[in-house]
Amino acid sequence: MDKDILDHLKTLHTSAIDARNGYEEALEDAEGKGLTPLFRDMIALHDGNAEELGGALINAGEEANDEGSFMSLVHQTIMNVRSLFNGLDGSVLPGLIDGEKRNVGKYDDALKVTSATPTIADMLAAQRDKIAAKIALMEARKAAYEATAS
Repeated sequence: MDKDILDHLKTLHTSAIDARNGYEEALEDAEGKGLTPLFRDMIALHDGNAEELGGALINAGEEANDEGSFMSLVHQTIMNVRSLFNGLDGSVLPGLIDGEKRNVGKYDDALKVTSATPTIADMLAAQRDKIAAKIALMEARKAAYEATAS
């Protein structure tokens, strides 16, 4: 497999793990309140994406590092601090939306170089579309939260 494609797969794999770890921290800190269902959904989404991406890396003879990166710690810390001061309610949605849009951008970059590899491109497009659907859901929740907060 092309090195550029592998690099993108590794980046996406690490990003999925980092995001999952951040949502796991949020779920723990939410203590069953607020956005708990959303956090569970996002954990499942990113965990599934990481599994698929890891499988693609292993099939290409690469190692799938399941540790994530320094960003895991950053995401976990942000959620922990937010829960201490504001709780994990609708006020965290803008940050979550922004982070997921950055993830979609990484998929867009990867899709540009994977077009000659249909199996990989199809997997990435499906994962990107699932994240985009969750962004739309979060944006709707954000609008509802802002309408009730005014």
